[in-house]
Amino acid sequence: MPRFSIVIPVFKVQGYLHECLDSVLGQSFRDIEVIAVDDCSPDACGAIIDEYAARDERVRAVHLPENVGLGRARNAGVERARGDYVLFLDSDDSYTPGLLQGLATRLDEAGELDILVFDHVRTHWYGKGPRSQTADLIDRAGTEVFRIQDRPEFIELFLVAWNKAFRREFFLKEGFQYAPGLYEDAPVSHLAMVTAERIGCLDRVGVEYRQRRHGAITKTPGRKHFDIFPQYEGLFAELEGRPELAWARSLLFERAMDHMLFVIKRPDRVRVADRKDFFALTADFYAKHVPADFTPPGGAVGASIRALAKRSFSTYRATELAVRVRRRGPKKVRRITGGAGRRASAGLYTVHRRRFLDPDLAVYVSHGEGLPSCNPLAIYEKARELAPTVRGVWLVRAELASQVPAGIDYVVRGSRRYWEVMARATYFVSNGDFPDGVVKRPGQVYLQTHRGTSLKRMGLDQREHPAAARGVDFDRLLARVDQWDLSVSSNPHSTAQWERVYPGTFESLATGYPRNDRYYTAAAEEVAAARAELGIAPGKTALLYAPTHRDYQKDWTPSFDPARLADALGDDFVLLVRTHPVDSGSPSLGELAGHNRVIDVSRHPSVETLCLAADALISDYSSVIFDYANLDRPIVVHADDWETYSRVRGVTFDLLSGLPGDTPGPVTTTEDELTDVFRSGRWHGPESTALRAAFRERFCAYDDGHAAERVVRRLFLSEEPGRPAPLAQRTPAPAPDRS
Repeated sequence: MPRFSIVIPVFKVQGYLHECLDSVLGQSFRDIEVIAVDDCSPDACGAIIDEYAARDERVRAVHLPENVGLGRARNAGVERARGDYVLFLDSDDSYTPGLLQGLATRLDEAGELDILVFDHVRTHWYGKGPRSQTADLIDRAGTEVFRIQDRPEFIELFLVAWNKAFRREFFLKEGFQYAPGLYEDAPVSHLAMVTAERIGCLDRVGVEYRQRRHGAITKTPGRKHFDIFPQYEGLFAELEGRPELAWARSLLFERAMDHMLFVIKRPDRVRVADRKDFFALTADFYAKHVPADFTPPGGAVGASIRALAKRSFSTYRATELAVRVRRRGPKKVRRITGGAGRRASAGLYTVHRRRFLDPDLAVYVSHGEGLPSCNPLAIYEKARELAPTVRGVWLVRAELASQVPAGIDYVVRGSRRYWEVMARATYFVSNGDFPDGVVKRPGQVYLQTHRGTSLKRMGLDQREHPAAARGVDFDRLLARVDQWDLSVSSNPHSTAQWERVYPGTFESLATGYPRNDRYYTAAAEEVAAARAELGIAPGKTALLYAPTHRDYQKDWTPSFDPARLADALGDDFVLLVRTHPVDSGSPSLGELAGHNRVIDVSRHPSVETLCLAADALISDYSSVIFDYANLDRPIVVHADDWETYSRVRGVTFDLLSGLPGDTPGPVTTTEDELTDVFRSGRWHGPESTALRAAFRERFCAYDDGHAAERVVRRLFLSEEPGRPAPLAQRTPAPAPDRS
């Protein structure tokens, strides 16, 4: 029987669940069980729980057959708990290091407690806040053991399930059950506090309480917040049946009033249009349950309660207005002036924004307003086939306009037609940002395709890595994320990453990357043509070397000598060198000119063509490894600076662990090791094949040759996109014929 049972209800938190579980399982105190309750989550949460359960015997995975909500999911966890103490943790929050050891030590010192309370901090995307508002109460408690009847001020400790360790026998004996709906914490927390005979506090921060920008139900306004009334009705019904708790009635009534008045004034909970109804129900509750000996407190809360007693919504509103005026003080109204914005709003753009949206107009943008490429190009081409009435217009930089392929319509930023297109297009498809100066209109739909699976840290994660965050405006980044409606993903790892580091209201599409369709649709003739275009002679083994960019390097320098490697491997091999686009002008590339077995392909317009032509890939931490894995051809990871890269840039998993699913093939750290991998044949040996199979299972989950079709059907035709074919049923493009 473990010391602690940690119950974690899980629903639609795939971007945060790893961090949550790691924070618990990584605790120094290990005598625990983790009961992860999958509340029929529609995303990858269930699979994540199963992965942890397979790796750690302390994790018990519970999968509920239907969604029952947070409260009943907690109940399901308690039913299976075996520990001396039960704790609850929300699945987007996390424990601080050492919490469980601190709890165990406090319990050893204090003896058996019914409830042990600890503190928390709120974590926002921009950083951590201070300790909770009740931190002074916890500090004041010290090592004292008390009852609420003797120390009633402690009823004000933060009203949640997850800042307490409950003695399991006490919890079960009292028959505590979380009710369905919001504010399910209230009845159980209050009733537990007034029935417990021995309560103690641990003066330390134990939980990082995540304040999500979007998605948290407590910050989503609507009628669901009216659930607070049946929750407190349940609490007071329980008090009616327990005369021994008559002393607590006034105490809990005041807490109920304080809670309801807190909720009604929060615009992220109760909409303005619903406030009068909410006030009326609060007044009903007041009239029904007010104790005879109840005296309203002083201050603003007392004034609001007196308005409830009179059932006067106008008095309540006047009271709240007076409070806001006192808090804000005199406020000057400043005129907002902006020459550029005023000129834009007075011009063509404003005129066109008054017109109806064109339901058959789509704007496509490749990163940096470059030439048509990547996922947007694959979607554009498939849309011309499946949704021919939708006209696609590309946004390109002026200096590239002459290079746009014939037959592709385009506009240049700032032109007269540009403003019309941006104002009236219904669809925007981009692997970068929404254009500056463009205001997203109601009815416009923005599809973010991204540019690859991310090993490196992205989005908000970059805050912890100054080299990666240099020049990033995170407020601006989040404003752009708020414009996304749909986000394309090629695997569950990417979905979880995008939802966590780009917190928004967008819908994730498990479609696969459209640009990767070629890896399944290309025939042998296309592979042969790609090799002929690059000048790869028949019979040669072509190795594509595609390293990523280093934020901490001014100029790119290869981590090995490509010419020397080509010479060492001999005439049977040819090396294609493809730098990151940022590094395509590196002086190091000039040194390769003239070598008959090394070809600089850094400026080739299609990395997909290069991958089709290559027999194997040499890379480091580039996202190309995830795309190339679709071809089921050998991958060699050359990682001579992993420690530096992972520390400076940050990574989402250990690419070099050698564990199935993490590492796609042999790993080398020196030029000699890299040479030996190819000379010995290990690059395409059985170990390489096995590693690649597990890697493909994890990271090629959605790519099957029909990703672009799924995106087009969802975006333009409003159809269900369908599910990708199982990996075993897919046939990648044939490997190059070297006979």
